[in-house]
Amino acid sequence: MTDRADHDDEGGVSRTQPQVHYEITVEGILDPRWSAWFDGLQLTSDASGRTTIAGPVADQAALHGLLTRIRDLGLTLLAVRRAEPP
Repeated sequence: MTDRADHDDEGGVSRTQPQVHYEITVEGILDPRWSAWFDGLQLTSDASGRTTIAGPVADQAALHGLLTRIRDLGLTLLAVRRAEPP
């Protein structure tokens, strides 16, 4: 058992823990239509040929799932940054 507020009485992670916002930057331009494949996160591209995938991520498992999708697409990961919600 733990005293931490982010765990329930049985040692599992509480579902009431707030989602954390992340900005994941990859090399290459992804069309915004890929948003659905990235769990509805916002995709924005810049003039230097990078795409940022941003939004709330439920937990570390979901973050790893997003990173796996990036790997599976063969994209080059440039940055992963925890961000403040808009």
